[in-house]
Amino acid sequence: MQTQAGVPTAMNAVVLTGHGGIDRLFSRGDAPTPQPQEGEVLVRVGACGLNNTDINTRTGWYDRKVESSVTEELGLHGRDDDAGSSWLKSAVGFPRIQGAAVAGQVAAVGAEVDPARIGQRVLVDPSVRDPRLPLRAQLVEYLGSERDGGFAEYVAVPSINAHVIESPLSDAELATFPCSYDTAEEMLARADLGEGEIILITGAAGGVGTALIQLAHVRGARVVAVAGESKRERLQALGVDYFVARDAADLQQSVEALVGEQAIDVVADVVGGELFGPILKVLRRGGRYTTSGAIGGPVTAMDLRDLIYKDLEMYGITNPTGDTFARLVALIEGGRLKPMLEASYRLEELAAAQEQMLKRAHVGKFVVVP
Repeated sequence: MQTQAGVPTAMNAVVLTGHGGIDRLFSRGDAPTPQPQEGEVLVRVGACGLNNTDINTRTGWYDRKVESSVTEELGLHGRDDDAGSSWLKSAVGFPRIQGAAVAGQVAAVGAEVDPARIGQRVLVDPSVRDPRLPLRAQLVEYLGSERDGGFAEYVAVPSINAHVIESPLSDAELATFPCSYDTAEEMLARADLGEGEIILITGAAGGVGTALIQLAHVRGARVVAVAGESKRERLQALGVDYFVARDAADLQQSVEALVGEQAIDVVADVVGGELFGPILKVLRRGGRYTTSGAIGGPVTAMDLRDLIYKDLEMYGITNPTGDTFARLVALIEGGRLKPMLEASYRLEELAAAQEQMLKRAHVGKFVVVP
């Protein structure tokens, strides 16, 4: 292993000891600094963003064997009985360092990696893939889930996942992009959102939601944002074309009053739950539905007549491709995207950051800065 000077043998990290509440997160000052293996680099973490997947993994939301009481803090009661302990159907090992959205600097390299990489500023693609597998099944590990992530001073990742980035943005700002924006970009790519089309985005004030808004505008689409009424002003400042309050008495009627009956070309949904039925109603014939989350509840009812007789297309998104992440990096470097940084916390304040995130009062992203 070749390293920059000053890489310690132990580091500060927040460790998840098992499924459960906030009390399962422990701050340590003696966690072993990871050693980059063949084909890997060691990244000194400048900042790491928080995402729903961190909380879902901690509470055991993906695992049908974990009692539903540990997910009550999410405000969810429906369970997907076929879910595994991660979306990869593999067990999450404990203790685990979480954190998928890493920006930082290469501090060391493993065997078969060019030492010239040391010192490079990087943005990390959290999806570790096996290119020998089919395109939509290449994800084999996810940073902070099946392998240790960035809620620490250092993290080891495959060299191919550490994308060199040149940007005037701070590490905290860069850490708002991974996980949310690559997921959003994959959602829009799969749904083939085009110029002049109208997209309805649920959960529009969250990390993926604000990413979807910006990326939809990059494509020249018009945006109908669905979020809590308290988020209206901030989303309008972000440039949404139409706003609908999440708790509108009749969501379908509210949307149609703005854009017309069955005028929505694409729905990008991260909420699910009770919103699922109404948002299928507003899609035009031949419309596309794409989803990457279910913060409103994973189990919902569906009128199959909407799918069948409107010839809808539906896409579930878990695994953005490597090309998708590369496009994201290019958009950031080109200044096409605005980082939605809500607040920064110290690493040891991770539990407080998660508690604040669960209040759903924010627009954008929280990050921790080691």
